Amino acid sequence: MSGTPKRAPVNAAPGPPVETEVGIFARTFRRSSADAVAHAVADAGFGLVQLNLNAFGLATIPATHDVERIDYGGIRASFARRQVRILGVSATYNCVHPDRDRRSRETAEADAFIRHAGQLGADVVTLCSGTRDPDDIWRRHPGNDDESAWYDLRATLDRLLAAAAAAGVRLGIEPEPGNVISDAVHARRLLDELGPDADLISIVLDPANLLTPVTAAGQDRILSEAFDLLGSSVGCLHAKDVLPASGHAAAGSGLLDYDLVLSLHAALPRVVPLIIQDATEDDVPRVRGFLLDRLHRHSRRVP
Repeated sequence: MSGTPKRAPVNAAPGPPVETEVGIFARTFRRSSADAVAHAVADAGFGLVQLNLNAFGLATIPATHDVERIDYGGIRASFARRQVRILGVSATYNCVHPDRDRRSRETAEADAFIRHAGQLGADVVTLCSGTRDPDDIWRRHPGNDDESAWYDLRATLDRLLAAAAAAGVRLGIEPEPGNVISDAVHARRLLDELGPDADLISIVLDPANLLTPVTAAGQDRILSEAFDLLGSSVGCLHAKDVLPASGHAAAGSGLLDYDLVLSLHAALPRVVPLIIQDATEDDVPRVRGFLLDRLHRHSRRVP
């Protein structure tokens, strides 16, 4: 990326070097400034980050009257000084909110923000494909399966895809069980419908989102299908785990078979990064070590 200094291989571990970068959500290290967050990310051993502006006290999507006031170049420079690359930035809101006026207003704000994402050095702007639930953007609603929800999502994406094209970034779409794009099959449908515009989509694949404690026993079939359907469009993997009772936790602490996940990851047509999610700051060293160990078992090596 232009203007970003070459960084040392901070994700290196003993043994053969691993091509795959391991990054982390910036909000793992909430601080008072972008520079402080960048410092914490680098000190934890990462050269890659998925950014949310709320990690240092700003709104995830700035209001229309604020979007021009943010020092995007300064934020980028804070991370570049620490040799941390910003892979993506969050622009998560409810893309199919049942309140049409609210949806229109928030889409306009997202549109304006996406047009500035390139100034951060981000490759991807991640979205939430939305739910008809009016209060929680990650909670499933029966209306998500209605064609009207799909139609509203497509209408929202048409506007945001234009903004992404203008900014030279892609939109990150993550299959989430509570959203309209609830699984790999729905994500594949979206990509097929978009045709050439699918090149502006980067699939964020989180294997833990595709499983429950009940279905985890069949994860070989479920995850293999997801990687087969979406592999050529996957831009990164999120790394968390499925708890035996319910909910999610940090990678390596639940039911997800990471040997399976990383063997599927190694078979992707190109190497994509892993981004650690749902780890507490104190648990980050364990999670990072766990993932690097599994990567050395399964990833393609640099010759």
